[in-house]
Amino acid sequence: MTPAPTTTRPWATRAGHRDVLVAAVEKIGGAERPGQVAMADAVDDALATGRHLLIQAGTGTGKSLGYLAPTLVRLAGSRERIVIATATLALQSQLADNDIPAALDAVQKVTGKRPKHAVLKGRTNYACLLRVRDGSETDQTTLISAADLASTITPKATPESALGAEVLALREWAEEEAGSGGLADRDGAPSHTDRGWQQVSIPVRECLGVQRCPFGDECFVEKSREAARGADLVVTNHALLAINAMHGGTALPEHSAVIIDEAHELVARVTGAASAELTPAQIERVARRAMVHLDDDVALDLLESAEALRGALEGAPLERVEDAASGFVEGCGVVRDAARTAVSKLSGGDDKSDGERRQAAAAVKEVFDVAERMAALHATDVVWVSDSERMGRAARVAPLSVAGLMRSAVFGEATTVLTSATLKLGGEFTQMAGSVGLRPSERDDSADEPASSVADTDGATADDDAPVRWRGLDVGSPFDYGRQGILYLTRSMPAPGRDGMPAEVLTEIAELVWAAGGRTLGLFSSRRAAEAAAVHVRKQLPKQTVLCQGDAQLSELTRRFVAEEQTSLFGTLSLWQGIDVPGPTCSLVIIDRVPFPRPDEPLTLARQRAVAEAGGNGFMSVAATHAALLLAQGAGRLIRRTDDKGVVAVLDPRLATARYGSFLRASMPPMWQTSDRETVVQALRRLSGQA
Repeated sequence: MTPAPTTTRPWATRAGHRDVLVAAVEKIGGAERPGQVAMADAVDDALATGRHLLIQAGTGTGKSLGYLAPTLVRLAGSRERIVIATATLALQSQLADNDIPAALDAVQKVTGKRPKHAVLKGRTNYACLLRVRDGSETDQTTLISAADLASTITPKATPESALGAEVLALREWAEEEAGSGGLADRDGAPSHTDRGWQQVSIPVRECLGVQRCPFGDECFVEKSREAARGADLVVTNHALLAINAMHGGTALPEHSAVIIDEAHELVARVTGAASAELTPAQIERVARRAMVHLDDDVALDLLESAEALRGALEGAPLERVEDAASGFVEGCGVVRDAARTAVSKLSGGDDKSDGERRQAAAAVKEVFDVAERMAALHATDVVWVSDSERMGRAARVAPLSVAGLMRSAVFGEATTVLTSATLKLGGEFTQMAGSVGLRPSERDDSADEPASSVADTDGATADDDAPVRWRGLDVGSPFDYGRQGILYLTRSMPAPGRDGMPAEVLTEIAELVWAAGGRTLGLFSSRRAAEAAAVHVRKQLPKQTVLCQGDAQLSELTRRFVAEEQTSLFGTLSLWQGIDVPGPTCSLVIIDRVPFPRPDEPLTLARQRAVAEAGGNGFMSVAATHAALLLAQGAGRLIRRTDDKGVVAVLDPRLATARYGSFLRASMPPMWQTSDRETVVQALRRLSGQA
């Protein structure tokens, strides 16, 4: 069922949101962009008609103001609430600190109204006063301040003493936040590690709840939720949106519409939120924590179940588990049964003041839930065994698809707008729409009309069978890709294999970096490939500075790459998305191979098989779509403003020669294409001033 529109005030018209857009753009010192205006019009129509919208807006369009202007005008003229969900904290901060204040000033100027806004994050992004106050160390370190303790830590101090100073600083900061009425959001915390933050925050399952917690009246999470309930516009993230969908709308306040930015990451983020893992070490930690509250035999059973899982994991192949009679399922059953008994014992008694007992019970309940889910081998889940150097063997579970969840619990509940620079894959919205539960037959790009006039008349509600009307729109880009960029398609390079990077490819990389005078962002399929390329280029071009992921913190490497024009940066997936380096610093983007997912990755294989069994092309729907998305994001690192110029070089002949190559190329920015190496070298030399 398409959510019905609501009545708005007289100023909530196309002219109104365009006036606001003009004022907001002037506020930030920008200029009118036709794509941004078209986007604002489309979002305004979606909010008015209730028809869902997928809108591709290329880099430089100004997406944020493009959807904020019509959204805030609507909120100024109604009693609705609208949610904006982003994938990254960086965009969340940009919206909260820059774009939303500018847009609110513009709305107030045009309408005389100023809607309220709030930022809402997951529980672990806020400090927990129970952990801060009751989790204090009992040794002498609690008797001195963080500053005093930090001054005693020498370069040879142990990690434990450094962690202690870090945690004390976090506790002092949290108390200051409590005293000043702040929210103790992690973004504003003193410098810290993940390990330090874990000492002052609490997982969702272990929270006692505002009624039971002795510090419930001061709870930072409850304050943030209260602020969200009182706001017209709520900014959150994909993960919390997913949790809201999975748990019946309990994570977010009621809303009439949701705008999902960075929507190309949505499926991966929702999949992550709906996934879980189980390791023997995890069970052992939980058992040791709970054993002080359990009888010896119950505690011992729980502890020994970890060993049962360890044996099951060691005896299982590294692949999807589908045999209900396997040793793996048996091992998960042992954990499930032991955890069930422990939860039952921990839940008994009347001592409501024992917070540690309830937290231990919550941790054991989480082990039970995951083990039970894995042992069940539901057809809608993919369960598999993985192995890594850091964690060893682990059991993992993920949903086979999130399309049904998105369709029923997101699109079925509120008008939804998805936006990104990368929504059209292979030149069409079909793949992206299907991944979130929208069907091609439901697409409706006709003239806009109120949703109520075309709504179903058979009493259908928001379920999987009810039609979900949606529209796809590409507003283009302010960049002239055909004149600003070259896509270099190498046909003569050897096809990628498993034996490392071929010598011909290493030679080509060094030649291109030389021609560009450095200024290169290298995007590689693996850390080993990035390191091999860096070693080779440093050897061949000793005067060039080549940074490689792993040499230092990624933030420091990126800072140097931006600041030092002739420096190059090589890395892996972390650099494919999000890095923004306008200007001549990035004149060449090298992609070593088409970024298909691992061919033996169980979730990918399961999803491909499911598509094939339904009569589709599993490879194109899953593997090729994954590669197309990353190629589009990677190639998009080159042109970031209207005067940028350069080359994207893909050193994998399959992009030019394989049957699926046209699908992948159609997903990338429409640059001028060539396979002539000399043409590319000369173009790079001219850009670098060497010609």
